[in-house]
Amino acid sequence: MKPRTLLRFALSAFIALTGTVNAIAEDGPAKQLFGAQVLPTVSKAQSAGFYSKGCLAGGVALPVDGPAWQVMRLSRNRRWGHPRMIALLEKLSTEAAAKDGWPGLLVGDISQPRGGPMLTGHASHQVGLDADIWLTPMPKHRFTDEEREKVSAASMLKGDTLYVDPEKWTPARTALLKRAASYPEVERIFVHPGIKKKLCDSVQGDRSWMAKVRPYWGHYYHFHVRIKCQPGSPNCKPQQPIGADDGCGKSLAWWFTDEPWRKATEPAKPVKPKVMMLSDLPKVCAQILNAPGPKSVADVTFGARAKVAQPAAADVPASAYAPEGDDLPEDVPVPGQKP
Repeated sequence: MKPRTLLRFALSAFIALTGTVNAIAEDGPAKQLFGAQVLPTVSKAQSAGFYSKGCLAGGVALPVDGPAWQVMRLSRNRRWGHPRMIALLEKLSTEAAAKDGWPGLLVGDISQPRGGPMLTGHASHQVGLDADIWLTPMPKHRFTDEEREKVSAASMLKGDTLYVDPEKWTPARTALLKRAASYPEVERIFVHPGIKKKLCDSVQGDRSWMAKVRPYWGHYYHFHVRIKCQPGSPNCKPQQPIGADDGCGKSLAWWFTDEPWRKATEPAKPVKPKVMMLSDLPKVCAQILNAPGPKSVADVTFGARAKVAQPAAADVPASAYAPEGDDLPEDVPVPGQKP
């Protein structure tokens, strides 16, 4: 073999080896990688993967304070979501205040700036399409940052039972849930089984909206709104469509047996928990993780019903995360640099 050919072969092998090493080095625990992100990507919005195994591009932040909402637990940096999710929260807050007698929303976790698994807490909330809303009404005063960290939401249950305390539950809370379920983009609303039973026992007239309200563990002090995969998210994995049943039959009765609350049997040998790696997520999540971001939070935080044109990002191709023709309506905020 000629020296020049040998040199080329060695160089090619070195490049191939380096690429492999870099690919391995870039992989890591997904929750650490996404939990370290403080800003979203500057790109078209896309939810990639499933609600509990994915990421988010083009996320926007819900403003800390709005006309009828306040964001809680600011230190978590989880007030980010798909623009349609943020628009829905703004719409729900103002309509519930105007029409249902609900003074305002206290908003808990939505998603991280680029979605993905969280360091603590939720298994879902990874694609910017989930949001937690407290069942405690917003007070007249604005919380300080310290209060937002320390104030606790009130449980709707009576003592340590599975049942709602009738002294705590109000028609306005029922109206708030009905309002949230009325929006066509909302796919599911998770509540404590006791809250679902309260609705089953008390709602009169139209009950079709109750099909979206699903019982689940926890959720006794807040409800969890989940919207569908949105246009422009070809990599988003949807859930099975819900049926028309109001969910007040056998499926609800199961929650009031011992089975859902029985402590799991511990294995004979300790099982090492599986850590979700970046490579376990959709491939596009690696691109989203490393994509350019805005200059500041202010550049991707929008007010109620804001109309902001999306500027071109020279270093992010227009087709990087969503196909052409899937732009959002003008009344939905999209990320981009301010003038």
